[in-house]
Amino acid sequence: MIDVNLLEYLEEFISENRKQRFVDILAERTNYLTVAVEDVFQMHNTSAVVRSCESFGVQTAHLIEDRNGQHLDEEIAMGAQKWVDIKRYQNSKQVIDSLREKGYKIVATSPHADSSLLQDFKLDSKTALFFGTEKNGLSDYVLENADAFIKIPMVGFTESLNISVSAAIILQHLTTQLKASNVDWELTDEEMLERRLDWTKKSIKSIDDILERYKSDN
Repeated sequence: MIDVNLLEYLEEFISENRKQRFVDILAERTNYLTVAVEDVFQMHNTSAVVRSCESFGVQTAHLIEDRNGQHLDEEIAMGAQKWVDIKRYQNSKQVIDSLREKGYKIVATSPHADSSLLQDFKLDSKTALFFGTEKNGLSDYVLENADAFIKIPMVGFTESLNISVSAAIILQHLTTQLKASNVDWELTDEEMLERRLDWTKKSIKSIDDILERYKSDN
């Protein structure tokens, strides 16, 4: 359970405008749609995907870091990593098992023979979009365990887009579709309180000292 008294105490250290900004942004956030990035070699691409998640209101990103780098490029992410929940995994099985337990459909973004075109894809359940490496795409494990496939229609000579571009296009389309639907896509009240507390802490420079003071007074 969230310590509401702590939240109210910490909110005294931020402006009313910032408090309201958090409330307004959280009203547009969702965990109905989430993103998983598999072992991307160039971390600036992963950072750009996280930035797209933040921009289009997807609250959680899952990073599978089997072989490659484990640090987001903060310059590319432009602070988005502060406002998106980042979950890290050692392999694809871990994240698929975890997401399935939470009721997510596993959707691979791939020019697969059975892929649904983006404009035809319907969000009829909680959905986790998987994006693969720049060179080889998604692993065989993800492709073999996916529940569905999705691709962006293209009419030029180029057969694929950069992962960060693909993520931005797909997320913009699907979040627009989601918010125009009757689906209960919003964060729960508990999730909103958790994010408000987390974001408030991240907004206070001397947070450690203030938390110590709160503990000593309570």
